[in-house]
Amino acid sequence: MFYAFGFERLGVIVSDLYFVDPEPEEGQEGAERGVRLELRLLAAGELHGSIYSARPITVDRPLWRADLLESVAGPAGSFDRTHHHPRFDGWEPGQRVFVEELSADPLAWVAKRLADPEGLLAEAGAAPDEITPADAAELRAAVPQIVDAVRTLLDRIRAGELALPPGPEPVTNARVSWL
Repeated sequence: MFYAFGFERLGVIVSDLYFVDPEPEEGQEGAERGVRLELRLLAAGELHGSIYSARPITVDRPLWRADLLESVAGPAGSFDRTHHHPRFDGWEPGQRVFVEELSADPLAWVAKRLADPEGLLAEAGAAPDEITPADAAELRAAVPQIVDAVRTLLDRIRAGELALPPGPEPVTNARVSWL
């Protein structure tokens, strides 16, 4: 399942995630589950018909990512694998960055970061003109709704409804998610 929040040129996409890294770092072995949130650029396409036709929308290049993950084998709510990726190289995320405050209170940390889109863009190495002032204002206004969507996904994951493995057999490599 995913939620999409779109502004003028900026969007936030949020999805549940079940992940098994085939080459994990030490201490990161085993399946992870949780919520992935990405700050992405958006592009509105040209109409393919009349003025009433549906408009193509492209969810484009990622700028920043937060992964509110925990080990499947660990206790629910531990957020022991929670991290963020401050930069991307094209479509590839940079290294995982673990922040104590992020694991301690993921929703508050994400809300604080999203409330500062200019700071996120600077950290991501993106040009300030990649978004408009309206993007920044609309993102700030939408932070409570985005946090509610993340909370809803986390609740459904804990209820066993989302972020499920791809099948009944154990896997050594999996990514089940829209993101």
